[in-house]
Amino acid sequence: MPSSPNILPEKQTSTCYHCGEDCKDEILHFDNKDFCCTGCQLVYEVLSENNLCNYYDIADNPGISQKAVSGRENRFDYLDDEDVINKLIDFQNGGETHITFTIPFIHCASCIWLLENLHKLNPGVISGRVDFIKKKVQVKFLQHKISLKELVQLLSRIGYEPLINLADTEKKQVKGTDKKLISKLAVAGFCFGNMMLFSLPEYFSEAELLGEGFKKTFNYLNVILALPVFFYAATDYYRSAWLSIRNKAVNMDVPIAIGIVTLFTYSLYDIFALGNEGYMDTLGGLLFFLLIGKYYQQKTYDTLSFDRDYKSYFPIAVTRVVKDEEEVIPLMKLHVGDIIRVRDSELIPADCILLDGEAYIDYSFVTGEEVPVSRKKGELIYAGGRQKGKALTLTVQKSPSQGYLTDLWNNESFDKEKPHGLESLANRISGKFTFLVLLIALLALIFWVWTGQVSLGILAFTSVLIITCPCALAMSTPFTLGNTLRVFGQGKLYLKNAQVIEKLAKIDTVIFDKTGTLTAPSQASVSYVGEPLSSETKSLVKAMVNQSNHALSNRINAWLDGVRAVSLHEEVEEITGKGLQTQYKSQEIKLGSREFVGADLKNLPEGGNMVFFAVENTVLGYFFIQSGLRKGVDKVISSIHEDKEVHLLSGDQDHERHNLQKIFGEKIRMTFNQGPKDKLAYVKNLNKSGRETLMVGDGLNDAGALRESKVGIAITDKVTNFSPASDAIMDAAMIRKLPDFLNFTKTSINIIKASFGLSFSYNIVGVYFAVQGLVSPVFCAILMPISSISVVVFTTLSTNYLAYKRGLKSKIW
Repeated sequence: MPSSPNILPEKQTSTCYHCGEDCKDEILHFDNKDFCCTGCQLVYEVLSENNLCNYYDIADNPGISQKAVSGRENRFDYLDDEDVINKLIDFQNGGETHITFTIPFIHCASCIWLLENLHKLNPGVISGRVDFIKKKVQVKFLQHKISLKELVQLLSRIGYEPLINLADTEKKQVKGTDKKLISKLAVAGFCFGNMMLFSLPEYFSEAELLGEGFKKTFNYLNVILALPVFFYAATDYYRSAWLSIRNKAVNMDVPIAIGIVTLFTYSLYDIFALGNEGYMDTLGGLLFFLLIGKYYQQKTYDTLSFDRDYKSYFPIAVTRVVKDEEEVIPLMKLHVGDIIRVRDSELIPADCILLDGEAYIDYSFVTGEEVPVSRKKGELIYAGGRQKGKALTLTVQKSPSQGYLTDLWNNESFDKEKPHGLESLANRISGKFTFLVLLIALLALIFWVWTGQVSLGILAFTSVLIITCPCALAMSTPFTLGNTLRVFGQGKLYLKNAQVIEKLAKIDTVIFDKTGTLTAPSQASVSYVGEPLSSETKSLVKAMVNQSNHALSNRINAWLDGVRAVSLHEEVEEITGKGLQTQYKSQEIKLGSREFVGADLKNLPEGGNMVFFAVENTVLGYFFIQSGLRKGVDKVISSIHEDKEVHLLSGDQDHERHNLQKIFGEKIRMTFNQGPKDKLAYVKNLNKSGRETLMVGDGLNDAGALRESKVGIAITDKVTNFSPASDAIMDAAMIRKLPDFLNFTKTSINIIKASFGLSFSYNIVGVYFAVQGLVSPVFCAILMPISSISVVVFTTLSTNYLAYKRGLKSKIW
């Protein structure tokens, strides 16, 4: 039997066997192994009892620390609600249920192995299947043996608690790869391959050896194979071309459709009327290569979600108080007048009135302001705030769908689909290209008819339309933009679609949010001014800030990293909105605002927050805290400003304006005290003035501005986490490369233009022969694949090589 746990002396150090973290406060010794907390030990016990300790053999310290796991047993009670269950599950029949969970803690092979062996932990689980990239696991279970609530409790107990939020109850159908496109590609490929086989004798001028009967048979077989290509595989191009013409425009699909129809019609005439071989193999190849380009374009779609609203952030359940008894209910069943309880670090789900005590609300989620604000009994607390400290009792004033936070999503910017902002480069060129081709074809027809050679004129007319069908032109854009999407993805900038690249190339104004985008809590600058702090004093301050979740306390705590906190015999009292106080060696110790400690100091610095330190009402000094800028953002701003206008928006007060101006100079326009609607209006005004705007933000408070801008990039420290609705998601660590990404979008457009020139050169050669009536099936069969393949090779090589040269890729391939 394993030995019972023992707490070793505090001075001993060890590494947790489960999660690999240092055992700083205590070491739990169990089964001859060390653990940092009871949570990690409990996970090990569960795995050990079920003979699943191979989990630890696959990777060293694969688990997630369980120190912060909530111990409330009733927090999953909402999963007993039938309405919630029906909205969360993917499939259910008489005995089996399928559900897909998002689990952010999946990070290694051990995690995958354990989640795919859930059936060994509970016989009610049939199987688990992990999608490592999306951090999702699909679980199949028998509902008569294990309930959904018990399944979630099981996952939580082993350290893989699912992320379940309000948006999960309103699942949208995720579009996968179009199955019709795959079937059309398969049909075109099958027909093209066989048509090439039947046309081999023609390619080598040996058709007469087959005899007239065999030759006609092969031509008729090609006609039969061309029917599904023309009437099925090409239908998307007909539909797109017709819609374009009906809207009085010409897109890339118009000349393609003209080429396909001409190619098929003339081939029928050539085979049945003239007794020749026709161009059916060229038709099959044309559609095959075009559909490959379209399929490649679809496959570049990234798996991240870019269209998130407040429901992606809100919890799915809330604690309601009825006759002094707590019950966990789904958020959808919360009504005005209900009394709810919100604990430390929980999100306030609706506009509420505080019923007792004081609240300490962190609104950074909504406004961007980092420092929490104080609210007293009877005051209104807006949805989206996060409680810091003891549990609050609140009464609901508005339903979650009508609060201050959700009002942002009622703005007209969210009511309509974001316009593309510019016409595709390929479509702009194709309009002129189509009219030019038709003009050349008509001139060739007129010339030969005028000379008395009507049949040669018809041949020249149709040959020009056939040879100039822009297959290579159509493939250059998706392959260039697809390669650019992959380059950006490897650089941790994930774009919503290829059109975003073209929009980014047009940007002339960049707007940055400050808090969380240009700044990072881990980079905060902390300095101490006053009487020198002894080792004992530092340990005392460390012990006090350890007891607080305030943003400024956290920064002082990080500044004192490595200092061991003293043992306090008196409780540290946190006075909301003021500071911390305690008793140490019969002396009153205070840490907080100037008013709280009674400081009367002059000539204090500007550009940051101050936390004063006092002993027995004597101020010994203060901590001066400035928002830390992300590494290299000054160079980012400077580089972008070389050819673009730069703006800064912040929800903070302007106490850091002077410091930021010293760093960025006068080249950046700063506007402070900006709420969510203010930011949205600011971007809207820039758009009305004709600016091509790029908004770079991180928080939910930036969602309106991200949506309103021509391009919105959401910055996040973890790309798998939720982020506001946006056109792109960027890993915060890669913000230093933002200027390189913006410049490379122009490079991509130049590559497309160069590939257009390459494809046009092939068209010129083809037109030269076509006008003279010298085009043959062999000529078309050779020129079309050569032009298409060479354009694909050129765009792929150019994109990867230039990305490598500019440091956006570590290697060419």
